[in-house]
Amino acid sequence: MEAKPHHHEWEKNRMVDKNVWNKAGKMGFLCLDVPEEYGGAGLDFTYNAIISELISKSGYTGLGFSLHSDIVVPYFIHYGTEEQKKKYLPKMVSGEWIACIGMTEPNTGSDLQAIKTNAVDKGDYYLLNGSKTFITNGYLSDFALVACKTNAGTEKEGISLLIVENSEGYSKGKPFEKLGLKANDTCELFFEDVKVPKENLLGEEGKGFIYMMKELPRERLSVAINAIGACEGAIEDTVKYTQERTAFKKPIAAFQNTQFKMAEQAAQLQVHQVYVDRCIELLCENKLTAEQASIAKLTCTEMHSKLVDECLQLFGGYGFIWEYPIARNYADSRVARIYAGTNEIMKILISRGLFKDLYLQMKKMRAKQKA
Repeated sequence: MEAKPHHHEWEKNRMVDKNVWNKAGKMGFLCLDVPEEYGGAGLDFTYNAIISELISKSGYTGLGFSLHSDIVVPYFIHYGTEEQKKKYLPKMVSGEWIACIGMTEPNTGSDLQAIKTNAVDKGDYYLLNGSKTFITNGYLSDFALVACKTNAGTEKEGISLLIVENSEGYSKGKPFEKLGLKANDTCELFFEDVKVPKENLLGEEGKGFIYMMKELPRERLSVAINAIGACEGAIEDTVKYTQERTAFKKPIAAFQNTQFKMAEQAAQLQVHQVYVDRCIELLCENKLTAEQASIAKLTCTEMHSKLVDECLQLFGGYGFIWEYPIARNYADSRVARIYAGTNEIMKILISRGLFKDLYLQMKKMRAKQKA
């Protein structure tokens, strides 16, 4: 009820009311796996997954809780100093501070190693310059976890992660007017001679790419979970609508075509749900691999797009009207095949698992050529 009355207004504003974050924090919906000593509930990822699935099922996609809780928080838990954990985690749990993560740049997309944003060591601080784009929660965020190049042009060149708070030289573009996810603020971030204190380096210098590769499976699983929830919502909405709407003097649901179409969608959802549930178990056991997470992200997002398209067809002309949730669901589904690494990238990652020996030989050949 905190979201439903305001969702249309949020879509117009291209962002939610920041107060909803504070309310979510008070209700215990944020950062459930943060340890108790930092204000969290100390639960495992299963509970995060339940919250994400239910929010996606509801259709209120402006709530960027999943990125905040499921994607940014693990970096602090796994690589943050004790001081960083004490400073940031309690405020993330309460919703007082909203987090975003800056990976993608205008000319890099899924190629994280090609990022241009750089930080120059100035002694007791880094001087940060560059930009990021397509940043979820970017406009409302109180700080960003930014991937940037450090020691550029030297043997020590690598990617590092900096915690960048709202400060001089750090600016944000207006939220994009998007095809879908209209209530979720997504914008560009700009860094012009931003002074970032050395204590805001997350983990070790030059190890940011390794950290991202370790955390991306969880992000991709989160995308799959959101797809599952959205599919559940689409099926429920369609079953209800087709029983209420009549054609040729009987409910649309009475036609065999409708029954067969919905049977197919329900079967697909259940099959994918079982696999995602298994991936959640593996993540909680620290056993989820990049290939398994990529399979979840690839197949669930592809299913979501096909399933919601079939459901929308059963709404007829009303499926094309924005006030109907199925129309929003249809528009929202498209980006899931793009963000968190495009589905083409997912196929590459899956194939690497299948052809390990081949990729190892190619890696050795490249090393010899460089030598």
